[in-house]
Amino acid sequence: MFDTLSDRLANTFKGLRGKGRLSEADIDAAAREIRIALLEADVALPVVRSFIANVKERARGEEVSKALNPGQQVLKIVNDELVTILGGETRRLRFAKTAPTVIMLAGLQGAGKTTLAGKLGLWLKGQGHTPLLVACDLQRPNAVNQLSVVADRAGVAFYGPQPGNGIGDPVQVAKDSVEYARTKQHDIVIVDTAGRLGIDQELMQQAADIRDAVSPDEILFVVDAMIGQDAVNTAEAFRDGVGFDGVVLSKLDGDARGGAALSIAHVTGKQIMFASNGEKLDEFDAFHPDRMAGRILDMGDMLTLIEQAEKTFSQAEAEKMAAKLAKGPKEFTLDDFLAQMEQVRKMGSISKLLGMLPGMGQIKDQINNIDERDVDRMAAIIKSMTPAERHDPTIINGSRRARIAKGSGAEVSAVKSLVERFFDARKMMSRMAQGGGMPGMPGIPGMGGGPGRQKKQVKQAKGKRKSGNPMKRKEEEAAAAARREQGPQAVEPATGGNPFGLPAGGQNGGDFDLPDEFKKFMK
Repeated sequence: MFDTLSDRLANTFKGLRGKGRLSEADIDAAAREIRIALLEADVALPVVRSFIANVKERARGEEVSKALNPGQQVLKIVNDELVTILGGETRRLRFAKTAPTVIMLAGLQGAGKTTLAGKLGLWLKGQGHTPLLVACDLQRPNAVNQLSVVADRAGVAFYGPQPGNGIGDPVQVAKDSVEYARTKQHDIVIVDTAGRLGIDQELMQQAADIRDAVSPDEILFVVDAMIGQDAVNTAEAFRDGVGFDGVVLSKLDGDARGGAALSIAHVTGKQIMFASNGEKLDEFDAFHPDRMAGRILDMGDMLTLIEQAEKTFSQAEAEKMAAKLAKGPKEFTLDDFLAQMEQVRKMGSISKLLGMLPGMGQIKDQINNIDERDVDRMAAIIKSMTPAERHDPTIINGSRRARIAKGSGAEVSAVKSLVERFFDARKMMSRMAQGGGMPGMPGIPGMGGGPGRQKKQVKQAKGKRKSGNPMKRKEEEAAAAARREQGPQAVEPATGGNPFGLPAGGQNGGDFDLPDEFKKFMK
């Protein structure tokens, strides 16, 4: 969604790199480019004006003028200001002192409230809670059935006593759900309310009645990140009509310009709390302004990547794998290789994972063209091998490759390429496990490959070269023999025996005398 904004900002900062000092014209030109980038991304005009004013004021200050790298300092300023308009610090859910905690979802029809209720329920379930999804959208056809299906897929409880489709009282359902949650020991109630295609009095009144009936601890405004500038107007209408405590962005995986969504926190004064970036129920997480700013500026989001890895990878399995690699590369088999690939696949889309790494915006097109099914093809090839071949791939010859290719529906070249890549990966992983660092990288303290791993080779001094002319070589050998007969006091005639090439003499250099301009330093 923020690709266009990221590209424009990256080009702006590229022009600032390498400059030892930024002039007033440089700052104005950069601010102009940033302004155009934000406006093209559909960021609200008041937000753009405030953003540019703050950036220019700080860019003219001492933190840039005295910086060793002014370009990087301006990048830091833009990052700080992006974090500010995105809401500043991460906003956490407030839980009630006595259960259940009531969370009410509000927003327009089509914003994704019902699906988001399931995503939030699954996310809270992963935090150790026991949420209950409540169907209070009794207007939209099949909204109750949809929430029931979503709750079942998320593995959380569902409460929907009314059939919906225009039948039932949503206020009474919301009120009864709180007592039901207390009875069934649910510590969180998520109320899904009805929406409209636009703001109207009936919608606002019904949402306000549900709010008054259940006194929610959190009211979350769900907004479609692709809605454009109308997102700000809708947010202001809900804030004034019903009120809300936080914002949830849905459909962040879309390709529309998402600047309007970035404006909501600044315009309404309410922070973005959650973001949904896919259709699957697990593609949902807490919103971190600093991490989102890092993604927009192509600085990566390593913390989110690490958190996803911690959720997916087992600590015991990781330690077991590390111990196996430490014993030697041959201990790592194709079965282990397949297990590692499947673990990575559980973390989500490969392209999304790569997109969280710093600098990946430069190869964005290649990342977008990654075929997610490659992992499945590699798994099919490995599973077509015999246990002996998976344990020791060196026995895979031409006939075995042909059999494996036929069994997995792949080309023989694909089988050969997979085995070669496995050997390279095994070599690299084994070296890293033994503290050797990355192949081809110099020793870095604390990262392996340092002193003790690679001994510095000292070049042997070359002896005095002999002439290729036989007559000249004979004269040189005779002169050397004569010097040896004279003993260690013999000196080379060219230098007079002085290591600095000065004429020979007594203790003070014989007849050698310092020039007049140097004598004053010897007094």
